[in-house]
Amino acid sequence: MKDIVFGGRVIALDRNAESEEAVEFVYQQHACVLYVSPRSGSEGGVWQGCDCTSLEAPSTTTTSTMDETSDEPPTSAVLLDNCHFSQVIFNNVDKFYVPGGDITCYYTLTQNIVPRGKDWVGIFRVGWKTTREYYTFMWAPLPSDARSDTAVKQQIQFKGSLCLSEAYYLPKDDEYYQFCYVDQDGVVRGASVPFQFRAETEDDILVVTTQGEVEEIELQNKNLQKENEELKASCASLKKQNIDLQKELNKMQELQNSLESLRSNTEKLELELNSLKKENKQLKELDDCREAELHQLKEQIQNVTSDKDRLETRLKTAMDHMDQLQSQVLNYEKEMENLSLMDRDKTEQLESLKEENRQLRAIGTQQKQREDELLRHLAQAEEVSSFSVASQAQAPIPSPAVGGLLFGNPYYAAGAKLGAGASDLVSIRKCPMCDEVFPEDSETSQYEAHVQSHLLECPLCNEAFEKSNKQVFDDHIFCHRLE
Repeated sequence: MKDIVFGGRVIALDRNAESEEAVEFVYQQHACVLYVSPRSGSEGGVWQGCDCTSLEAPSTTTTSTMDETSDEPPTSAVLLDNCHFSQVIFNNVDKFYVPGGDITCYYTLTQNIVPRGKDWVGIFRVGWKTTREYYTFMWAPLPSDARSDTAVKQQIQFKGSLCLSEAYYLPKDDEYYQFCYVDQDGVVRGASVPFQFRAETEDDILVVTTQGEVEEIELQNKNLQKENEELKASCASLKKQNIDLQKELNKMQELQNSLESLRSNTEKLELELNSLKKENKQLKELDDCREAELHQLKEQIQNVTSDKDRLETRLKTAMDHMDQLQSQVLNYEKEMENLSLMDRDKTEQLESLKEENRQLRAIGTQQKQREDELLRHLAQAEEVSSFSVASQAQAPIPSPAVGGLLFGNPYYAAGAKLGAGASDLVSIRKCPMCDEVFPEDSETSQYEAHVQSHLLECPLCNEAFEKSNKQVFDDHIFCHRLE
C-alpha cells in the first residue's frame, strides 16, 4: 500500500498491512484518525474515512449559500480545520483515471448526515484550503429514502467521452486530485483518497511468498482484525460520545442564544422604559404648558368677544352709512341719466348747428360767386357807359329818363341786382351766437374764427358745446372719465 497525501502532506502507511489500518496523526491542531483498508491485487488502498477532533477552541466561521436558481455550487470560506470527513465515505476510488473517459464516483452516506437538494460532489486538487477551490462539480442526487437511519450507497458519474462539454472541465494534468462531498452550506462532509488523470500502465508485479510467510501474514491479519474490531468499538464509543457532546453543545448553544436574546430584550425594555419615563416627563411639562395656553386662550376669547361686540356696533353704523351712500348713489345715477339726456340734447343741437354752419358756408360760397359775376358785369357796363357818353358828346342827343330809353338800360337791372346781392351778403354774414354782423369786405376765415370762439370742443370725441353751457361741457368730460 502506498502513502497517502492528505491536505498537502504525506502520511506514511504500513505497506505490509492486509486488513483495515487506523492511522493517527495531528493535522493543523486537530487529532485525526484515518481508516484505510487494502485492496487485493494492487498497491492502492481505499480511504474509508477520517475522524478529526479539534485541539483548540473552534473558531467562528462564515458560510455563504447560493440561491436555488444559481448554476454555481454553494461554497464557503470554512477552512479544512472544521470539516467532518467521516460523514460521507468514498468507495472504490481508483489510483488513476483515463483522461477523457467517464468517471463513476461511489460513496456512502452515513446516518450522521442529512442530504439536501443543493449538496454536490466536486473534484479538488490536493492541497486545497476552502471549498471555493473546486475544479469541477456535479449535483449530488437525493436518495430515495432520505429519512433512513442506515447508511445509503450512492453514485454519481462525471461524463467523459459521451459529453465533450463536460469532459472539457475534467483535469488534464498529472496532479493529484480527490473527491469531496460538500453540503448546501458549503461545508465538506467527506473526502476520498487522492488519484491522478493519466493513461493506464502495465506495472503489475509478481510476488512469491512461502507457506511460513503466508501463515505469519494470516496470523498478523487476525491480530490486526482483532485490533481493528477493538478500534472500531472504541471509535463507535467515541462517535457516540461525540454525538452526545455535540447535542449537549447544541443545547448549551441554544441556551446561550436564549440568554443573549433575553439580555437583548431586557436592554431593549430598559431603553423603552427610560424612553417612556422621558416621554412622561415631557408630557407633564407639555400639560403645564397647555394649561397656561388654555388660560391665555380664555383671556383671548374674552378680548375677542368684546372686540366682536365693538365691531358689530361699528358694522351696524357702517351699514347705515352704506344705505345712505346707496341712496346717494341712486340719486347720482338719476342725475347722471338726466345729464346724459341733456348731453344728448346738446349734442343734437350742436349737430344741427354744425349742419346750419355748413349750409351757411355753402350759401356764402354761392353768394361770393354771384358777387364776382355781378362785379364782372358791372365792369362791362361801365365800359359800355363810357362808350355811350363819348358818342353823345359827338352827337348831343337829349338824354331821356332812365325809363325813357328806346330799348331801355340793359345794365340798370344788373345794378339793381348787384345792390340786392350786396344787401343779402350783409344779412348772411351774421353770427348765430351773438348776432354780430360782419362787413362785406371781411374774410370768411375771420367769420369762422369768431363763431368758433363761442364753442368749447371735447378733446376726446371732438364734440362741440356753447360756452354759455359750460356745465354741460364739464358733465360730458366727467362721463368720459367714468368710462
